[in-house]
Amino acid sequence: MSTPPLAGAGMPPGAFTGTQAQAAREVNTASLCRIGQETVQDIVFRTMEIFQLLRNMQLPNGVTYHTGTYQDRLGKLQEHLRQLSILFRKLRLVYDKCNENCAGLDPVPIEQLIPYVEEDGSKHDDRGAASQLRFASEERREIMEVNKKLKQKNQQLKQIMDQLRNLIWDINAMLAMRN
Repeated sequence: MSTPPLAGAGMPPGAFTGTQAQAAREVNTASLCRIGQETVQDIVFRTMEIFQLLRNMQLPNGVTYHTGTYQDRLGKLQEHLRQLSILFRKLRLVYDKCNENCAGLDPVPIEQLIPYVEEDGSKHDDRGAASQLRFASEERREIMEVNKKLKQKNQQLKQIMDQLRNLIWDINAMLAMRN
């Protein structure tokens, strides 16, 4: 979260009045969510860096050959862990602030958020719905009949293929006997 710059930091005195400073400090929920998203991305990036350091780091096994390198990597690892801890604290603050901002809101059903056009005649809608239901049931019945006919045709084709396979087998057997 950012705070407005102070008057003495390169800004002329009176650049921010009291209400402007209050408005600049007031952050809406959408920008808090954006800050939270960026914080999560930073956490993921830092975690990947930590795993990279751990992968490259050799365990101390008493050999004094790479002590300086080990100490350097250990310092980097501790710095990354400290920054990760700070990022998690920042994320907790953003989360708490978002919950605080959204606490007074009434949950709105999702159906109300989707705009739709209402027709004037409600009786027409009932008749339309009934006709659509009738049409859908007829269509379903037709599809079931077509599926039944397809299964029968598939069965017939399977029988024909089996007969052809047996016929070819017999022909090949006769040709083999002839030779």
